[in-house]
Order: sequence, then structure tokens, then C-alpha cells
Amino acid sequence: MMTKQSYQAYKQQSVMTMTSTEMLTMLYDGILKELYLVNKAFEVKNYTEINRGLQKIQRILSHLKTTLNMNYDIAKNLMSLYDYFSWIVTQANLKKDPAKLDEVAEMVAELRESYIQADKNARMHA
Repeated sequence: MMTKQSYQAYKQQSVMTMTSTEMLTMLYDGILKELYLVNKAFEVKNYTEINRGLQKIQRILSHLKTTLNMNYDIAKNLMSLYDYFSWIVTQANLKKDPAKLDEVAEMVAELRESYIQADKNARMHA
């Protein structure tokens, strides 16, 4: 039986050996998962879960922003996009209105697929 300590060690090791695309995919998946859970929480007006989920999304977006290499134009574009996502998430939390969260989910899903495709293309040409 796996103990909590050995599970944590396994989890840390798996994160440490991920490629940058795998890590990015995991972070985008985390945003998408939380958006799904937040939408479900909005349906039943569970404001504690809404707040928890939206704060978690904010932390993921903050992490994504800190990892950008601003020497590239794409990073500047991604920074603007992540700032926009953060603004929508903040507004949804403050106003308790999920109206624009679907837009964020669609755009994050597109980013996720674009990175996966770019990684496949890079591997094919390597």
C-alpha cells in the first residue's frame, strides 16, 4: 500500500521529469477542470466552491505568467491573454457571474491544443 509520503515523492518526481509541453498541458488541464467545477458550483450557488476554484485558477494563471520568457513576442501576447483571463476570473468572483467563463475555457482549450500540436510538429522535424 502506498503511503501519503511515498505518493508525494512519486508526484514530485513525475512533475520534475515532465517536458515543458507536458507541464503546460497539465496547467491548462487544471484551469479547465476548475472552470468545470466552478460552473457546477454556480448552478447550485455554492459560493465557497466558486471562490476556491476561481482562486485556484488565479494561482495557475499567475504561475503561467511568471514562467514566460519576455524576450519573445509570443510571450508578450500570452501575458496579455493571461491578464485578460485573470480579469474575467476576478470579475466572475466579485460579481458572482459566470457569464464569460465559457470564453476563457474555449480559449484555454485552444491554447492547450495549439501547444500539443506545436510539440508534435517540433518532434517530427527534430
